[in-house]
Amino acid sequence: MTGGSEEDPFTKPIGRWSVFFYGVGHMLNDITASCWFTYLLLFLTQIGLSPRDAAIVMLSGQVADAFATIFTGELIDRFGHFKIWHAAGSLLVAISFSSVFGGCLPCSILHNDSLTLETFSYSMFAAIFNIGWAATQVSHMAMVNCISLNSTSRVALTSSRNAFTMVANLGLYAIALVVFGVIKAGSKEDTETQYRWIAYSSITIGCCFVVIFLMGTKEPRLRIDLKQTSRARIPWVYWFRKLLYYQVAMVYLLTRLVLNVSQAYLAFFVIDDLQMDQSAKALVPAIIYICSFVVSVLLQEIPWNGRRLKAYYTAGGIIWIFCGAAILLLPRDISSFMYAISVFIGIANALMMVTAISMQSVLVGAEVGGCAFVCGSLSFLDKMSCGLALYVLQSHQSKSNKVMTGTWPYKVLVLVLIFSSRNHSFLTMLAVLC
Repeated sequence: MTGGSEEDPFTKPIGRWSVFFYGVGHMLNDITASCWFTYLLLFLTQIGLSPRDAAIVMLSGQVADAFATIFTGELIDRFGHFKIWHAAGSLLVAISFSSVFGGCLPCSILHNDSLTLETFSYSMFAAIFNIGWAATQVSHMAMVNCISLNSTSRVALTSSRNAFTMVANLGLYAIALVVFGVIKAGSKEDTETQYRWIAYSSITIGCCFVVIFLMGTKEPRLRIDLKQTSRARIPWVYWFRKLLYYQVAMVYLLTRLVLNVSQAYLAFFVIDDLQMDQSAKALVPAIIYICSFVVSVLLQEIPWNGRRLKAYYTAGGIIWIFCGAAILLLPRDISSFMYAISVFIGIANALMMVTAISMQSVLVGAEVGGCAFVCGSLSFLDKMSCGLALYVLQSHQSKSNKVMTGTWPYKVLVLVLIFSSRNHSFLTMLAVLC
């Protein structure tokens, strides 16, 4: 039997149910990550940690996540078993996430409420949570390349995953809107109760979708079918010799930087800078994710090739430039325009995220023996850059302030986003020429 006949079944488009079952597999990660980036810094500063201590907690999780992605990717390439890694990572996420937002467990055991112990406790559980998160992310992302070799099906799988990411985010903000409305934060204990309920609800919903994924998705067999070929396993140094690897890495890094860091400071911005109602810290992100969900669903219906990926990505970057400029110039007395800006941010986020992740599949191609390492190494860059960016921005806040005040951190961030988006367009145009 020839290699071509072996690959034929995998070059055909896959069914919609397969796309659906795959898409829900990252829901637990997505809903907890949304809570992590949107509310962690806000939660920690509200319960009394300094901005620098809150930044340390965030950074510890990001660094643990970064290194875990590298090791997980290498181990998956060596031993396979995507679903086992996914299930194990999901279990670790479910167990540890409640401790991130559930109060300081060592403080309760030792009857010690020192800020040093609180910082250590939250940093430890943040690291554990992110290790589990990394195992789930890498295994789920790498599966795309082993489920199908068809480029349109790979983008459909990525679009489905991104669509359910939006569903997860909307679910979180719906939960947050209810919890913030029912439980009023009059004290530190009330604040901890608020976020504990948000965490427990998120874990319950996410675990239900993990079960659906594990029951509906088959373990990819493409690696086994190709194990006799030269593509069975690819050394990690192979990727470092390819120019395309560095191009895709830069695009993916800047995209994640735009999405994650902007999300982390969005709640601060709408409350402290624009002085909008408290409900805005749930409504503004909800609008962003509704628009991203709609665009992600529409992107599944498009036949894809490399040139179209670059064109849509560049369009998303240009939209983000205009959104960033609008945020910089938005005066407080017309803060309601933030809702309109949120619509375009959601569109840009979907265009950039779906195409940036799909570029990884273009990089991997049929060389699936190293797909997990590619996903892990690019995620390493993403986690380290986001962690360091958040640490630098947060650690420069005044130590006398319990919460972030002032406009300069978010405006500096937006300038970074505009610069990044310009580089996105430059890189994609360069890739077209190449």
